[in-house]
Amino acid sequence: MKTMQSLNCLIVGGAVRDRLLGRPIHDRDWVVLGSTPEAMQAQGFLPVGHDFPVFLHPKTREEYALARTERKSGRGHQGFTFNADPKVTLEDDLQRRDLTINAMAQTADGTLIDPFDFKRDLDDRILRHVGPAFAEDPLRVLRVARFAAQLAPLGFTLASPTRDLMQAMTNAGELNDLTAERVWQETHKALASPAPARYFDILRDVGALAVLFPEVDALFGVPQPEKYHPEIDSGVHTLLALTAAAKLTDDVGIRFAVLCHDLGKALTPSDEWPRHIGHEARGVAPATALSDRLRVPKAIKELAILVTAQHGRVHHALEMKPATLVDLIESLDGLRRPERMEAVLLACHADARGRLGSENCDYPQADRVRAAAEVIRSVSPQAFVAQGLKGLAIKNALHQARVQQLAEQLPR
Repeated sequence: MKTMQSLNCLIVGGAVRDRLLGRPIHDRDWVVLGSTPEAMQAQGFLPVGHDFPVFLHPKTREEYALARTERKSGRGHQGFTFNADPKVTLEDDLQRRDLTINAMAQTADGTLIDPFDFKRDLDDRILRHVGPAFAEDPLRVLRVARFAAQLAPLGFTLASPTRDLMQAMTNAGELNDLTAERVWQETHKALASPAPARYFDILRDVGALAVLFPEVDALFGVPQPEKYHPEIDSGVHTLLALTAAAKLTDDVGIRFAVLCHDLGKALTPSDEWPRHIGHEARGVAPATALSDRLRVPKAIKELAILVTAQHGRVHHALEMKPATLVDLIESLDGLRRPERMEAVLLACHADARGRLGSENCDYPQADRVRAAAEVIRSVSPQAFVAQGLKGLAIKNALHQARVQQLAEQLPR
């Protein structure tokens, strides 16, 4: 029986790429040459799935995959059969991978193994597909866009042939077979990246935005008043706001809310352009539809809907009278859930910065709402309970007491 040390194992994929780029390495994937499922399990490796030749190391829990080739056997991301024969070579395994920058290997001591000179694309900062088999997996369209978002600070660009292939895959309807879970998984990673707008920009360029995010795609070409939005285009504004959000917060929920906040502008009748009166209320339905279709987590969905419905009111906080300001804070549930109100305010700040020439603007509206919430936080319902009030009567009395306290204490 082989000892564990005798397995011919190499580090592959993202860990190799990130080491060469000087980026943090969060996990390592290994490829095992010349072995079998039986031999792996005999040494204590735990199989991940019945039909997939991937195993977990009994101690480190890192993934070890048998070198394999793949053959398309159906539609979608999972329509593949695998050949993990011990005769499959490292070169065979690397050629099935998505991008050249992910198709290199290294030994445990760090020696690079690059049989196809793919490091050249890494050095040139190019995202390029390995070969024709790229087109067999529609998820790779999203993965490439996501890598572009993650690696944007390093200056990576998309190779034209890869861009054309992604567009051809989209036009062929391949993306229609992707599950909501996989789309959200890639989108979540992209939203967490340094340049999330790059993800949606590339998807739009290859036609995938209209397929997977039609509510967002519909914003492009919809004008806004140039006085307030020098960029004019609603879709351009949305991506500018998303870029601003990425600079303000790492919170994926806030970034997704910013992506959704103006979806109602795509529903404004064209004879009302470039004004969009009531777009906040109109945007709730498409924000809900997008969240439901992608099966977005409940908390993220709720924040997106709240930002969509209330961002216009927050923008006018400086002009609000005490009663209106109290109503806004109560609508945001800002006293019971101050962290959620803060998320809304950050999203609104990103919206304000999502305009040409306003990328670094302050947002005093948020300070006004925060200050108002602090003033009325001390108003307690206990006094009204002691008076014998109940239910709606307590709610109304509490609201009026908050308005009075705000009128007396909040400086202009």
